[in-house]
Amino acid sequence: MAKDRQAAIAQMKESVVKLGSSTEKYGDATLLRFLIARSMDPKAAAKMFVEWQKWRASFVPSGRIPENEVPDQLEARKAYLSGPTRDGHPILIILASNHFPPSDVLQFKKFVVHLLDKTIASGIKECEVGDEKLVGLLDLQNISYKNIDARGLITGFQFLQAYYPERLAKLYLVNMPWIFVSVWNFVSRFLEKATQEKVVIVKNDEDRKEFVKEVGEANLPEEYGGKAKLVALQDVKINHGPLQS
Repeated sequence: MAKDRQAAIAQMKESVVKLGSSTEKYGDATLLRFLIARSMDPKAAAKMFVEWQKWRASFVPSGRIPENEVPDQLEARKAYLSGPTRDGHPILIILASNHFPPSDVLQFKKFVVHLLDKTIASGIKECEVGDEKLVGLLDLQNISYKNIDARGLITGFQFLQAYYPERLAKLYLVNMPWIFVSVWNFVSRFLEKATQEKVVIVKNDEDRKEFVKEVGEANLPEEYGGKAKLVALQDVKINHGPLQS
């Protein structure tokens, strides 16, 4: 299997060069994420990788989205970081009741990149090389119709699938009210099969116990059955450079 992966990586590198780009700055672990996302097809993975490079250079030219470019989104205090999980992954918690459909769509897209980059960077030291993933927790408690934003959710998933391959370890949906069921059924149509398989809807006490067991209570916030405290995304300090992979 290791030989097969190395052969696929070598073929992907050749395909990237043919597409006019280079993999020189990236390790095999990064290339492997794109291969896995494209069912180990070197040509398809190379195309995805080059498209990602172009997007990153255009949308995140400095390598990161600073806080001063997403002030409104941060002010809402809807994103929190915790963890690591038992597998060493950081936990990104979104409080849906603090979110409202954005008037500034560009700032929202930048915020998606900001929170994904920061979450991934926060777990780099905890995870094994090549396994730098995140666990998402979407808390739908106390939401009303004014908080529902199907387009925003779809944007988040599209960014994950196109530009953050194999970065999502699992996504838990907790406290889902009936008003969100039809919204989720609609949003889930935009999810690739691999993404859908990573989504867990916590419906009852038994599901919640399993969720706590899988994540680990030590670094899970008290609100979800753990022992840690909720910390807002902007209150987490991380010393890191631009996220290149």
